[in-house]
Amino acid sequence: MKIIVVKPFQNPKVMEIEHTLEAMQKIVGGYIEAVYPFDDPDVALVCNEEGKLEGLTPNRFLLNRNNGICDFICGDFFLCYAPADSENFESMPDNLIQKYIEKFSAKGVRI
Repeated sequence: MKIIVVKPFQNPKVMEIEHTLEAMQKIVGGYIEAVYPFDDPDVALVCNEEGKLEGLTPNRFLLNRNNGICDFICGDFFLCYAPADSENFESMPDNLIQKYIEKFSAKGVRI
């Protein structure tokens, strides 16, 4: 499965991982949680469900349209495709990869 991995203080990277829960948990370092904060409703941000509670390193802010911080993600996370008509995560489509690489190269991400 092709994903975009985002680590604190690093630029995002495209990676291929096995399409398994274990591979996804390894990327985020624990239980996974998917959130959908983007204008593209089929793009999932998958993070460590307990990242804030475990004190993982703050990674990226999510900014609203007024540039105010509305949330932040702690620890490593990844982006993948999660179409509404499927129960599974899928590879990120090539037409969205560059858009999200650019979006997450900034310190904050506008949603």
